[in-house]
Amino acid sequence: MTDLRDAKMSRAQFFRMMGGLAVAAAAAGCSTQPKSGGATGAGGAAAVDLKFVGVADQKTPMDELLAAYRQAKAGVSITASYAPTDQVQTSLRTQLGAGNAPDLHVVYPGSGSAMSMTQIAEAGLLADLSAQAWTNSIPAGFKPAFQVEGKTLMYSAGSTVIGAIYNKKVFQEAGIDAPPTTWTEFLEVCEKLKKAGKIPIALGAQTPWVTQLITYALVPSTVYVKDPTFDDKQAAGQASFAQSGWRDAMEMYLELQKRGYFNDKPNGTTFEQQTSMVASGKAGMAIQVSAVLPGFRDAATNPDDLSMFPVPGADDAASVWIPAGVVVGLGASAKGKHAEEAKAFIDFLGKQENINRWSKAIAAIPLTQDANSAIDPALESFLPFTKDRAVPFMDQRWPNAEVQPTHLAAVQDLLAGKTTIDKALKKMDEAYAK
Repeated sequence: MTDLRDAKMSRAQFFRMMGGLAVAAAAAGCSTQPKSGGATGAGGAAAVDLKFVGVADQKTPMDELLAAYRQAKAGVSITASYAPTDQVQTSLRTQLGAGNAPDLHVVYPGSGSAMSMTQIAEAGLLADLSAQAWTNSIPAGFKPAFQVEGKTLMYSAGSTVIGAIYNKKVFQEAGIDAPPTTWTEFLEVCEKLKKAGKIPIALGAQTPWVTQLITYALVPSTVYVKDPTFDDKQAAGQASFAQSGWRDAMEMYLELQKRGYFNDKPNGTTFEQQTSMVASGKAGMAIQVSAVLPGFRDAATNPDDLSMFPVPGADDAASVWIPAGVVVGLGASAKGKHAEEAKAFIDFLGKQENINRWSKAIAAIPLTQDANSAIDPALESFLPFTKDRAVPFMDQRWPNAEVQPTHLAAVQDLLAGKTTIDKALKKMDEAYAK
């Protein structure tokens, strides 16, 4: 089966596609099952109970859409559960391989993680969704995030970005009139927040997936603005992490730590604590994916205090690029007992009104849009970049599921002073070559 690394596609063609970027938190659960009723559906047919396993940032939109599906589809219920990303990358992937997968489950675009679309598709574990009407409207530049060999194998409602979620009230109280547009200005903002007695950047690096976000926010400006074909060269053995702007990004990451711009003991701080620090005004900002912005707002006394801006990874504002991509989605098990019913639910999600619902719930840009589509005002500052200054999340085109965990562990070790940038990048290059 075709691997994305063999597709010879440029960064422009991969525009705004999301890789296996993990956006998850604590486990939770919900169900569309009615509180009462018999074991049969309409007309006496046996009821079908589908199982869905996802990650926590999918819970808010799924809660709404599962309730809507219950009203639209008699005789079918869906029991949903949610787990941290590191768990779905291991235990769920094992279930898929063992043949006891849930009917519906989380899927990440691309090929960079164990639960990514290409990796699962190569094992023949994803049902083909190509016959569904919504697949005909997938933008051309997004198709590699959804398809392998022309077959659509996953659903996603829209695209998301990585940037700084910030507390506007904290910024104002620190005398910061506007978000920064260059790296030097970004450092100046952090210094003002520090002098005002605030944590400039809340970092929850105990939660592994959080560790990658600062690197991802900076690499578009340190790597791809200089060489948009970096991925193709790396796949051909003509470029490496160690001999590229990845080094600059990691140096900038550690510079923030050395200047005291992170909270104490970031490796002992969770995503939930990171969220609380920004929402409560203890910290000025957090580098995060826009899909979690609603959760930050939910934790705040005044949700309107929270917004986002692009992280400027260069001292020339015109050289600032951003990471953007298709949000984490879901697929149907090809070998499940209720494959047709599972595919029918995804077809329901593909209706424009449900694309709008999902996107609104996670502050995403809808995959396709109509007059009722809404884009969160917090994302407006990112829109000028999306035409020609945005690149996929870095792991989108990594050739295997080894590079991402190597990167996560390397960042934690760097923050703990247990490794050097040279050693970290060497390990990533070795993982890439496996």
